[in-house]
Amino acid sequence: MKTANGNNSIMDMFEKGKVLKICAPMVRYSKLAFRSLVRKYDCDICFTPMIVAADFMRSVKARDSEFTTNESDRPLIVQFAAHDAQTLADAACVVAPFSDGVDLNCGCPQRWAMSAGYGACLINKPELVKDMVTQVRNQVANPNYTASIKIRIHKDLRRTVDLCQKAESAGVSWITVHGRTAEERHQPVHYDAIKTIKDSVSIPVIANGDIKYLRDVESTHQLTGVDGRSLKMTLQWTAVALFLYVEIGILVILCLPFISPRRWQSIFHLRIWSWMAPFWNKVFLTMIIILIVLFLDAVREVRKYSAKELGTDAKLQPNMFDHLHMKLFRAQRNLYISGFAVFLWLVMKRVVTLINQLAAASATTAALQTQADNANQAAKKYMEDNELLKQTLMEGKGDKATAEGMELLRKEVEKLKEEQKTAADALENSQSEADIMKTQMERLAREYDRLLKEHQELQNLQDSANKKDD
Repeated sequence: MKTANGNNSIMDMFEKGKVLKICAPMVRYSKLAFRSLVRKYDCDICFTPMIVAADFMRSVKARDSEFTTNESDRPLIVQFAAHDAQTLADAACVVAPFSDGVDLNCGCPQRWAMSAGYGACLINKPELVKDMVTQVRNQVANPNYTASIKIRIHKDLRRTVDLCQKAESAGVSWITVHGRTAEERHQPVHYDAIKTIKDSVSIPVIANGDIKYLRDVESTHQLTGVDGRSLKMTLQWTAVALFLYVEIGILVILCLPFISPRRWQSIFHLRIWSWMAPFWNKVFLTMIIILIVLFLDAVREVRKYSAKELGTDAKLQPNMFDHLHMKLFRAQRNLYISGFAVFLWLVMKRVVTLINQLAAASATTAALQTQADNANQAAKKYMEDNELLKQTLMEGKGDKATAEGMELLRKEVEKLKEEQKTAADALENSQSEADIMKTQMERLAREYDRLLKEHQELQNLQDSANKKDD
């Protein structure tokens, strides 16, 4: 990535969807040589050791001793210990051209630091922390320069949540949470507390404590949910929403009034659909199962964030109450998205079925209409012939009318005789064929009787020969 003087922000690293590996500040260790070493092993971000901001600003010798860097030492976060906002802002302005952000240490449990007003004692002064973050934001000219804090937790976790939310409202870039109280040293890390803090803010949260091996990174990520990202919509719900919009688009196209059902049926009969037909039922059932699972997950989230006990606890902290309302809104949004996706998926299948049925009914109606038209034309022709005959009989007089009427009747009789002759010929042919088949069957029956008699005689001869041999 580019340095703080470039165009990109260190926050872009949190948007890539991966777990960031960060080398925490360590007293006497996190110097330039150590940072150069860990960067060779895919460390994403490095911190300097904690530097007392007042001493750093008071002495040039202290600045030269405590802060050294080079061009390849990026991304770099400088951690300061401070107890007033202006001193921290001044120190940040000094190191801003050579680093990518500053971090306020609110987690050091050493007695000298706490007695001087530094480190973990600051977690009990949320307004002061908020002011220090605000001053750094206001006085550092580079908008991409980050201002973060590192904290420990309170025994009453609600106080820690309040601190984090106030820092978030001041514009803090991210929060590093060491999952122990100021009094704890080697006790187990409270990963559930880190997860609660992560769920209570919308900025990135970095987990700290007892991460000694690379495998600890993944286990901590699974326990706390920290991932260095602050996304408004997860990938799975984005995919479901996109699927919902595709369903709506397909239904709108299927309902276009100027495309007839028979035209849709011809489209459905294309070769590509016949190739996909064996897989269609599996795809349909798979999507139904996936959408139902997501729907049930959304129902679980809605019940989780609308639970009565959560609401009661959250009211003690207004910011947390608002955040839980945001979580509930997102869960309800996911519920509506998945529910409508399931509903429209079923509707879309039903619409396709109805279009095919309507097309088949339309084709049947068209065939019946054709038959009716043909019958009407034949009836019309016969009616015209009858009218002609009637007109001839009515208009003619005497022998002329009788002769013309007889002529027409004679033609009709001849036509009927021809049809009768044709039918008689067909009947005679059928009778002849039947007689021929009867004759052939009689011959076959006689031949079968003769063969059966010969077979019996041969069987008797064989039996006689067998008796003589005995």
